[in-house]
Amino acid sequence: MKIGIDARLINETGVGRYMRNLIAELADIDTTNRYIVFVRDDRAWEPPNARWEKRIADIPWHSVAEQVLLPRIFAKEQLDLLHVPYFAIPIFYTGAFVVTMHDLTILHYPTGKATTLPRFFYRAKVLAYRIILEIGLSRAAHIIAVSHATAKELTDHFSLDAQKVSVIHEGVRRMKTEKRILAGPYYLYVGNAYPHKNLETLLKAIGRKKLVLVGKEDLFYRRLPRADNVLFLNTVSDTELGSLYAHASALVFPSLMEGFGLPALEAAVCGTPVVCSDTPAFREVLGPLGNYFQPHDVSGLRALLENPEKLKRPSQKEQQELLAHFNWRHMAERTLAVYEHCIGVRSSQ
Repeated sequence: MKIGIDARLINETGVGRYMRNLIAELADIDTTNRYIVFVRDDRAWEPPNARWEKRIADIPWHSVAEQVLLPRIFAKEQLDLLHVPYFAIPIFYTGAFVVTMHDLTILHYPTGKATTLPRFFYRAKVLAYRIILEIGLSRAAHIIAVSHATAKELTDHFSLDAQKVSVIHEGVRRMKTEKRILAGPYYLYVGNAYPHKNLETLLKAIGRKKLVLVGKEDLFYRRLPRADNVLFLNTVSDTELGSLYAHASALVFPSLMEGFGLPALEAAVCGTPVVCSDTPAFREVLGPLGNYFQPHDVSGLRALLENPEKLKRPSQKEQQELLAHFNWRHMAERTLAVYEHCIGVRSSQ
């Protein structure tokens, strides 16, 4: 069978890490199906073997062209199934597709701060996303949610049959680490600076303690207030990130909402304490290993940061349990089972 994967975001953070690991594991375990991977740039990715091919689809995400032109590119390949690994579903594509939903943040935090567009255009864009989600999710052959928290959001907000949604957790690997690359004790945040990440609360709580922010520099990071004790690092290598995790006093994740929260899991398997907001996804992924606070409680977060030696730190046994449970190979095997089920159902119709 011929399966397509929309991997235009493959070299981004977050969703990009999900795509890279999914493709790498599928290439290793699936010796039967053919795959067409759609990327924006010829240098973005190289096929691992003869069963994998690359197609250029230089279509910006979150654009009109994504809805108008991209479906034609997909249709040209005559795919048996397409995997759309994030929420921008091409609703004019008439073939069968599976979609992965990481979160529904846009439904909860459509604030004017989350855009560079004029308010009117941003509101129109949010409305368009809602319509795209409504139509796309109803037409999807199957929906993969990265957590039970996201699955519940989907069934709560859309008229979806629960049987149409499978929860397939993301995976994690313990990162290689090198010698300490930053001196002195520091707290760490990894991710973007979108408004729902709630970095304003972290910046209020941190006081004069050293804080390291790791992310891709953009307008949202540039909007944050600057301080001498706050260090911003633009995109770092996985080895550098592993070192930052391993030597941090704690990873701090103050999000108002998350669908999974991969950096929290990456830090935990390094044995680093995780201080995070008390949200369903963090509870699902970290369980009793998290050091929780209410997202808007500056004083509660400050109290946790004042006493790093009292923070819960994952033991070696707990790290191994996380690595065994949140496994990229297992994620790919379950995703492949979804593909084969959808193709089988379609073939029998």
